[in-house]
Amino acid sequence: MSGLDIFAWIVLLILVASVIGVFCIAGWLPGHIAKTRGHPQAQAVTVAGWVTLICGFALWPVALIWAYVDIPASHRTEPRS
Repeated sequence: MSGLDIFAWIVLLILVASVIGVFCIAGWLPGHIAKTRGHPQAQAVTVAGWVTLICGFALWPVALIWAYVDIPASHRTEPRS
C-alpha cells in the first residue's frame, strides 16, 4: 500500500464522516430551532425533520419553515364586570 493509497483512504474517511455529520445536523436542526423558539408543536417538528430527511429530503425545508412559524396565541377574552 503506497502513501497515495493511505492518503486516499484518509480523504475517504473524512468525507464519509462529514456526510454523516451534515446528515445528523440537518435532521436535528428543525427540532432544535422549534424548541429554542418555544414552538408549541416542537416534538412534531422534530419528528418531521428526521422523517422528511430520511424519506428523501423533499419536504425537509417545509419542516424547517414550520420550526420558524409562530403560532398565533389564543385570544382569551376577559369577562366584563
